[in-house]
Amino acid sequence: MRPTAWATGTTIWRWLSADAIKPWQHRSWIFPRDPDFGPKAARVLDLHARRAAYRLAHGARLTSRKDDMSRKVAALTDAAYKGPALEVDREFYGAIAQKTGSRITVESFVIPIRSGKAWRVPAGHVCRILTVDGPQVGDLNIWNFNNPRERFWAARTRQLQAAHVTTFDRLWSNLPYLRPLATITADTLENYGIDSEGGRVHDLLGTRCDPYVNRMLTGVDFDYFCHSNLVRAVRPFGLTEFDVHDVLNVFQCTGLNDADQYFMKTCPAKVGDYFELFAEQDLLMALSTCPGGDLSIPMWGDGAHDPVEVCRPIGIEVFKVNDALLEGWIPAKPPKYAGGHGLREQPWR
Repeated sequence: MRPTAWATGTTIWRWLSADAIKPWQHRSWIFPRDPDFGPKAARVLDLHARRAAYRLAHGARLTSRKDDMSRKVAALTDAAYKGPALEVDREFYGAIAQKTGSRITVESFVIPIRSGKAWRVPAGHVCRILTVDGPQVGDLNIWNFNNPRERFWAARTRQLQAAHVTTFDRLWSNLPYLRPLATITADTLENYGIDSEGGRVHDLLGTRCDPYVNRMLTGVDFDYFCHSNLVRAVRPFGLTEFDVHDVLNVFQCTGLNDADQYFMKTCPAKVGDYFELFAEQDLLMALSTCPGGDLSIPMWGDGAHDPVEVCRPIGIEVFKVNDALLEGWIPAKPPKYAGGHGLREQPWR
C-alpha cells in the first residue's frame, strides 16, 4: 500500500471536504467562526507536506497532471510553416538597422491622440514608429500603394512569423499576392520577451477597437476608435471603410489567459522607444493612436472609464536608405501559382 504521502490531490480534496473545510471557503467569512479551523487546516497542510517530502525522496517531480500536459505542449517547438521563403538575410537587414548615419529624412510628423493618419513609404525606405511622450498603442494598416487590393494579412503573418512580431519578422500580404510587404529591422522592445503573466508586445492576436463592438457592449456610440480613425485617415487616398483591415498592434502587450481568452496589459514602451519597418514594396501605411492610450485603464467592464488621461501621440519618420545598402535587393514577387483552383474536375479514384 502506498504511504499517505502519495495521496493524490483529489484524495486530499476529499479529506479536506470531509473535515468540513471546503476549498471555496478561503474567500468566505466561515473560517474565523469555525473554532476547529486551526487543527483542520494543520491536518491538510501536513498531508501536503508529507506527500511532497515522499516524492522528493523517491525522485518524483513535484508537478501536477496539468503541469505534465503543459510540458508536453511546450515540447512542440517546431513551427508549422517552414521553407526557404521564410528565411531572412539578417546581415542585409541588420546593416539597414545599424548604418543610420547616411539616412535621409523624407518625412516626419506626429499623430495626435485619438486620431489617424496615412502616408506613403516608397520601396527600399524605412519607416520608424516611435513613442514621443510615453507609452501609447498604435494600430497599423498597410497596403500596396499602387494596388490597394494587396494589403497586410494579419492572420497569415501570425502563422508564418509569430503572434507577436519583432526584428527580422515580416508582414505578409493577402492572397493572391502573398509576399512580404515589410520587414521589421529594429525594435527597441525586442528583449521584452514574455512577462510573468504571459504578455508579449507588438500584437497580432487581436485587432483594432471599433464603434460596432463598443455599441454592442455598452449601447454607446463613440467615433474615435481605431477603426474609425483609420477610416478617416485613408479617405484622402481614395480608400473607404471597406479597405480597413486587421491591424498590427504596435507597442501593445497582450496574451491568452488560462481560459484561452485574449487579454491586454499596460503598454511597456517608454519615451523614445521605436519600431522600424523596411518597405519591400511601395506602401501606403496608416496608423491610429488608440483611444485606449497605454491600455492601463480598462475600456470595458469593471473599472472602465474614459482613458483619455493615458493617451499620447505617436511619431512617424520615413527615411531614404543609402543606395549602397540596397545593392542586390529585389522586391519580392508573388508565388507563381499556376493552378486553376480546382475548377476543372479532378477524378480522385
